[in-house]
Amino acid sequence: MQARYVQVAKGGAPLELLTREVPEPEAGQVRVRVQACGVCHSDSVTVEGLFPFITYPRVPGHEIVGIIDAVGDGVVPWKAGQRVGVGWFGGNCGHCEPCRRGDFIVCQFLQIPGVSYDGGYADYVVVPAAALAAVPDSLKSAEAAPLLCAGITTFNALRNSGARPPDTVAVLGIGGLGHLGVQFAAKMGFNTVAIGRGADKEKFVRDLGARHYIDNSTGDVAEALQKLGGAKVILATATDANAMSATLDGLSYGSKLIILGVPPNPFTAALTGLVLQRKAVQGWPSGTSIDSEDTLKFSEITGVLPMIEKYPLEKAAEAYARMMSGNARFRVVVETGA
Repeated sequence: MQARYVQVAKGGAPLELLTREVPEPEAGQVRVRVQACGVCHSDSVTVEGLFPFITYPRVPGHEIVGIIDAVGDGVVPWKAGQRVGVGWFGGNCGHCEPCRRGDFIVCQFLQIPGVSYDGGYADYVVVPAAALAAVPDSLKSAEAAPLLCAGITTFNALRNSGARPPDTVAVLGIGGLGHLGVQFAAKMGFNTVAIGRGADKEKFVRDLGARHYIDNSTGDVAEALQKLGGAKVILATATDANAMSATLDGLSYGSKLIILGVPPNPFTAALTGLVLQRKAVQGWPSGTSIDSEDTLKFSEITGVLPMIEKYPLEKAAEAYARMMSGNARFRVVVETGA
C-alpha cells in the first residue's frame, strides 16, 4: 500500500511530498493512520538540522492524532480502531538513571517523533506503543493535535509548579503556548495574569480567562506584578531572555520562573533576590504519554482548546513557513483528509 509523506532530505533542505510503501509495525509498535499533525516550532530542529544526531531523510512532526490500524506483537492494551495521539515523548530507553527513577520525559536517550524516527507529516506513522495517549471522542483531531505539545507543556508545567489556587500565576507571551497557558491557568483556578506586548491584546487575553493584563511595552512588569502581591509562578512561553529577566523581581518569595520557550539569547539574572527570597528559575520539558492523556482529558472537561490554522498535507511546506513566520494565530495543523 502506497501513502504520502513529507520529508526533509537533509538539514536545511526543503520539505518535499513523496509516496512510499506503508511500513509494518514491529514488536512493541503500532501503526497509526494520521488524521492531523500539529506544526510546531520544535520541528525546526529537524527541518533546519539543528540536532547533530538526526538521521536523514526524516519526516517531521510530533503532534499526531489518528487511528491505530495495525498492532505489532506484544502490544497491550492498544487495539486497531482506537483513536490515539503521540506528542514530544516518543519512547524511552528504560535503563538510564532518569528512567530507572521513573522520570521518563528526561530519559537520556529519549525518542522524539519526527526527530528520532519519522513523524506525523504523513498518512501513516509507526511509533512505540509506550508513546500513545488515548484521545477523547469529543475532541476534534485538528484541535487535539497541538495539545500534545503546546498543551501538555503548559498544562504539565502548571500542575507541577507547586502553585495552588488561588495563587497568582503569570503567563509571559501570548502566542502558541501562551494562549493555552492562560486558559489552563484560569481553568485551574489561579489568579491569572497575562503579559504581552501592546494594549490591543487585553480584551483577547481576558476572553481567554485572564483576570489581569500587563503590557510589557509600556511599563515595568515586575512592579505591576508586585502591585498584585507578586506571582507565585511565572510561566515564560515567549522566547525572549530579556523579557524573562524583566519579570524576576515580580516573583513573590519562594516562587519560581518556569521557562518553556528556549530563547536564542543568554538569560541573565540578578542573583541577590533569588537567594534572599528563595526564588528559583526552572526549565520544563513537556511530559510523557500519560501526561498527554491527562492534558486531553482536562481540555475535554474544561473546554481549553487551541486556536488553529489548518492546511492539507500536500501544503505542509506552506504550513511550516506560516508557523515559522510568527504570524499564525496561534497553532498550525496539517490534515491528511483521513
